[in-house]
Amino acid sequence: MRKIQVLPVLLAGLAMLSAPAVLPAGVFLSIAVAPPALPIYEQPPCPQDGYLWNPGYWAYGDAGYYWVPGVWVMPPSIGVLWTPPYWGFAGGFYGFHAGYWGPHVGFYGGINYGFGYGGVGFFGGGWQGGHFAYNTAVTRVNTTVIHNTYNTRVVNNNASRTSFNGPGGIAARPTAQETAAARESHVQPTASQVSHERAASADRGQLATANHGTPATVAAARPMTAARPAAAARPAVANRPAAQERATPAAREAPANRPAPAARPAAPANRPAAQERPAPAARPAPAARPAPESRPAPQAREAGKDEKR
Repeated sequence: MRKIQVLPVLLAGLAMLSAPAVLPAGVFLSIAVAPPALPIYEQPPCPQDGYLWNPGYWAYGDAGYYWVPGVWVMPPSIGVLWTPPYWGFAGGFYGFHAGYWGPHVGFYGGINYGFGYGGVGFFGGGWQGGHFAYNTAVTRVNTTVIHNTYNTRVVNNNASRTSFNGPGGIAARPTAQETAAARESHVQPTASQVSHERAASADRGQLATANHGTPATVAAARPMTAARPAAAARPAVANRPAAQERATPAAREAPANRPAPAARPAAPANRPAAQERPAPAARPAPAARPAPESRPAPQAREAGKDEKR
């Protein structure tokens, strides 16, 4: 079974006890103050085929009792039914018995939650061939959308709005069938059911001390979700000057005046002119070559000497 607000609530309950309490099996917290009466409300229509009704109940948190709205939820698997949680009074304290999923509806204290949960069993519908059939005599279903329905009248003589079992409340004891159902394999509440309960615990309008038994939300078509806390506002940033208005950066200090470099001495002292080199001695002109002797012209050959004879 699921532990609801186990640690903080258990500590709150123990703080009110003068001696350690011995809690029955399946009870995870005990309170010295009785839960308020069940509010009267209207069931919202089933939002989708296959959803099952979870009746509303009073839970307990750090700020006291708060109302968890009745809601339509999708079961964790085909063939399971919901056994609602209930408060039982024993030994001077009120103990919380958590709800669960199982093949049969177990004992829920004889509390008349309505809408098929009259105190014993469940008459709001049943599984047929893998589909859930709704009894429109005790559950609100839009038959133009959901066609797996039937109508069987249910007689319920328990009109009490008392929200707990035991002395001063509902005098009911588990039947043989309910005792057998308690020993069957159970399935924990779904994540949407847990989220729904947490959302209710965070809503001040659901607190009994604030609503005086009239919760702000008594029923919902779908599970509520806890509102996320608003992001913390960031501290305002000091207004920065506009780009054109930004102060010009501080002028850098001019470097300390460096001493002027020592003046270079004037042109170096006149060096003595280089001694003039003596002009190279004039070379004697080459001796004139004698004109070639004229040779005598060759003598003329005799005429016809060379003619062919």
